[in-house]
Amino acid sequence: MKIVLLLCGKTEDKHWAASIEDYSSRIAHYVKFETVIIHHKHSAGIQKEQIKNAEAEKILAHINAQDYVVALDEKGNLMTSQEFSGFLQKQMNKGHKRIVFIIGGAYGLAPAVYNRSDEILSLSPMTFTHQMARVFFVEQLYRAFTILNGEKYHH
Repeated sequence: MKIVLLLCGKTEDKHWAASIEDYSSRIAHYVKFETVIIHHKHSAGIQKEQIKNAEAEKILAHINAQDYVVALDEKGNLMTSQEFSGFLQKQMNKGHKRIVFIIGGAYGLAPAVYNRSDEILSLSPMTFTHQMARVFFVEQLYRAFTILNGEKYHH
């Protein structure tokens, strides 16, 4: 199985980027993991919905018909770290070849992405920048694998 994390735009802050790289390398000890950055240039005066729709088009181009797709959104289902690890185990047991997680850009995700998603998860009911959400997600993904493997990272 492979886990893919689709991100709209690169991580600007070098500290966040370093944290993402650190956790990504840790995750790679458990599963094939890839981060894909969706690049999209915005012209001045473009409306939020146009930006989200343009990003959605590029996001959907990276998703295969058989992928299990999880959109991350503040209005999604909440899970504890233990529940998230169980969720991952369940998806792995179902034999999915790829699980694709999506973190949208500054304006969120377009309806087309939500419609394609098999699940919508929230990291927290609080609002974070999409840059921070990236770090929080890869840390939780790493934590989930340590829980599944009975390691002491999660107390």
